[in-house]
Amino acid sequence: MQNTATPTHCPYCALQCGMNLTPVPDGGVEVTERADFPVNRGALCGKGRTAPAVLSSSVRLTSPLVRSGGTLVPATWDEALDRIAEELQRTRAEHGPDACGVFGGGGLTNEKAYTLGKFARVVLGTSQIDYNGRFCMSSAAAGGIKAFGLDRGLPFPLEDIPKTGCVILVGSNLAETMPPSLRFFTELKENGGTLIVVDPRRTKTADQADLHLMPRPGTDLALALGLLHLIVAEGRVDEAYVAERTAGWEDARAAAMAHWPEYVERITGVPVPQLREAVRMFCEPEAAMVLTARGPEQQSKGTDTVGAWINLCLATGRAGKPLSGYGCLTGQGNGQGGREHGQKADQLPGYRKLDDPAARRHVAEVWGVDPDSLPGPGRSAYELLDALGQDIKSLLLMGSNPVVSAPRAAHIEERIKSLDFLAVCDVVLSETAALADVVLPVTQWAEETGTTTNLEGRVLLRRQAITPPDGVRSDLEVMHELADRLGVEKGFPTDPEEVFEELRRASAGGVADYSGITYRRLAEENGVFWPCPTQDSDTHPGTPRLFLDRFATDDGRARFVPVSHRASAEEPDDEYPVLLTTGRVVAQYQSGAQTRRVDELNAAAPGPFVELHPRLAARLGAAEGDPVAVVSRRGRAVAPARITTGIRPDTVFMPFHWPGEGRANTLTNPALDPTSRMPEFKTCAVRVEAVKS
Repeated sequence: MQNTATPTHCPYCALQCGMNLTPVPDGGVEVTERADFPVNRGALCGKGRTAPAVLSSSVRLTSPLVRSGGTLVPATWDEALDRIAEELQRTRAEHGPDACGVFGGGGLTNEKAYTLGKFARVVLGTSQIDYNGRFCMSSAAAGGIKAFGLDRGLPFPLEDIPKTGCVILVGSNLAETMPPSLRFFTELKENGGTLIVVDPRRTKTADQADLHLMPRPGTDLALALGLLHLIVAEGRVDEAYVAERTAGWEDARAAAMAHWPEYVERITGVPVPQLREAVRMFCEPEAAMVLTARGPEQQSKGTDTVGAWINLCLATGRAGKPLSGYGCLTGQGNGQGGREHGQKADQLPGYRKLDDPAARRHVAEVWGVDPDSLPGPGRSAYELLDALGQDIKSLLLMGSNPVVSAPRAAHIEERIKSLDFLAVCDVVLSETAALADVVLPVTQWAEETGTTTNLEGRVLLRRQAITPPDGVRSDLEVMHELADRLGVEKGFPTDPEEVFEELRRASAGGVADYSGITYRRLAEENGVFWPCPTQDSDTHPGTPRLFLDRFATDDGRARFVPVSHRASAEEPDDEYPVLLTTGRVVAQYQSGAQTRRVDELNAAAPGPFVELHPRLAARLGAAEGDPVAVVSRRGRAVAPARITTGIRPDTVFMPFHWPGEGRANTLTNPALDPTSRMPEFKTCAVRVEAVKS
């Protein structure tokens, strides 16, 4: 056993914090500080420190499982793979290729995401592929593409944040979701900058703010428009910048002027003096940023909401300039790369559009297939899940747990149960895997090599540190074996570097151009920012800062998009008078499939809760810790009360990491944004009831 440390990256969020892994005698690894990586400079949250616990054979899968007589029982790899291939082939023969669905994940490496998209379109011939990243960053992506012609989470590195003058942080509790990133905002304040936090809860992040705005959930769009109205009214528009570098200002201006401050106060609950103070803080320094996260994005109007915050940056000349701009704090570990290389319903590698004939020709040539053989765009994530058991008869799922993470989760659970056949590749027996006909145990971060792309657009190399246990194979091996059984003997290598070399060719000339990035460069340069079209680092070092010369539009100008406030898909009424919003806690991650198997994390966050204001608790007669029921039009969830003045009286909050009776996504609304197809996780109408003992 080699005892030297392997430099790599955390398996969890989009920071992709650097860490060193050293093998230990029991077959696992020890995590130690890696100070050379600029994103976290050695700091790690509890999830990163405890990540090796999931490597243990006591909590993870080490044998394929096949359903027999209603029970999942151990099987050989050949038995499991043969069963999957037979069922997929049967589905195609009886119902056509689009009856086969594929569902991926934002935690898959670039190599896996790329291969999964290729597998769906080349081997299965199905258009029905999407991934859980549609639930996370898709509204920000759509808004960025409309305005800038390009979507990359942050158009600048995190290290720029402490050097700007003001940051408006919208709908992010990064102190709990990305703890190592908080230091950049602490340094911002130490340098004399200011932080404005927009959140209906007083979170640990909001505690750091110079100004905390607490809008009613679902009203972030009106808030941004109200701020832009004041910017115009107070003469703070950068007219020279608008004329030189943008288009569409007059229509956007007219839309904003319909949202005067008192009107916005009535909608949002944010007092007019706070609106004016936010404008002053944002406009007075030379440079400023707006950063959004799931709060404004996970709405049925998320794309327009992102567009309104982008308009704020454009009107004040705060985009495409040093230390300024709009950025999205991408959530999942490879949420950025996962949407760039083909597992999304409408995309091909390199962030190419699937309905673009030139893109189809380019990728088809790399894949060695006829462009006409590639299916067109398919359903978005929720729409795909909603079609299970109806149009879609069989599903191959990798790296996702929609039984816990999907909106209207009880309905989606029933749809999954109605499938003719479900195959799941996962590290653990998640709630979704427990419903499968075949479960394949696959390698995880420390046991495999591959690349991810963090929230900055920095492509990173995760290195294998230990050998996986017997009985476990990589997702790439799974797709190679299935492709072979389904009649495609070539084109699905198992070596991740070989896959990445093909990905480079497929992405060449695309928006997300990785063609100049190699494993060697990633190792030597501590990551490379895309786009990077040239392999010679002296010729092209990568692009840490976008848009400084021009935007990625045909004429190089950014686009204002005129937007207006509209109500959420579901507003409170007499039957459901309270708003529910959802989110995360520091000790758990996403659906909790992995973190809920770590004792230290469970001790810190053992289960769900309902956060509510003392006034609402008093009306219910509920005390701290009492069980309360939250009821929406879609179902009922029960969890202990957590009473705090740090939430609006008209709002309750639930974290979404747990299954069972406390499953927050039993309640959430699947109403979709018309552009991004993002469900409205962040707001729905509920009533809250005391639970009688």
